[in-house]
Amino acid sequence: MKESKSFYKPDFRYAYLLSIVVAVLFTGASLAGLLFRTDIYLTQEAQRAFVSNDLVNLFLGLPVLLVAMWFTRQGKLSGQLFWPGALFFITYNAIAYSIGNVFSWLTFIYLAQVLLSIIAIILILSQLFFPQIGEHLRGKVKERLCGAVLVGLGSLFFIRSAAQLVGTFSGQATLSQPELGVLLADLLTTPFWVAGGILLWRKHALGYAGGAGLLFQSSMLFVGLLVFFLLQPLVAGVPFPLEDFVVIAVMGLVCFIPFGLFVRGILHRSI
Repeated sequence: MKESKSFYKPDFRYAYLLSIVVAVLFTGASLAGLLFRTDIYLTQEAQRAFVSNDLVNLFLGLPVLLVAMWFTRQGKLSGQLFWPGALFFITYNAIAYSIGNVFSWLTFIYLAQVLLSIIAIILILSQLFFPQIGEHLRGKVKERLCGAVLVGLGSLFFIRSAAQLVGTFSGQATLSQPELGVLLADLLTTPFWVAGGILLWRKHALGYAGGAGLLFQSSMLFVGLLVFFLLQPLVAGVPFPLEDFVVIAVMGLVCFIPFGLFVRGILHRSI
């Protein structure tokens, strides 16, 4: 089934420029973590948390960003909708790295990724013609199912993160710095899942564009975590976490199915 092309001609020049800078910073930081792991990740917890994830960044996060940008250059709607999701994936990772690792010159690289990615996302969304996207996808993506998944998963991870952080700050639990980084990344990003899910449930034009990117980002996070679990025994020498892998795989399916519905809706040739 051939994907229809957008007949609205947005101007993504500045978004391309910022995304290229983000890609360079993202690649450089991940390569530095792999090549100089003991100098950058000073604790065993940080090495176990981030070295495997650096590989995920290079072989998952970077390619999907470049592919989304390429699809956008080809005028494909999928590129325009999934490009912000790829940048949001990088934003999530950069937040986790900037908080979860010791302060160093790389912290500024992570924060630059966050700032530039957010600006690029805003620029992309400002160029999208939401009524056209809503008209194209309305009735083809199971809005209430997809919206409920975003709201449900977003609420679940937000409450989990908030509860663990409260327990940590009250002295009832202890978290490593990398775990703290991941929890704060969840806390800062999952409200967007909830907001996007509500807009999609209500069939708001912005909900279709935002929902596509958020489902793409959340699917990437689940895939990345599964690959991370597979790599950890090889890279960090830790036992394979079978139970965690199964739980994340099941939760990932909850996200993959609505994302597949969005892909099908985008490929549906109606315009």
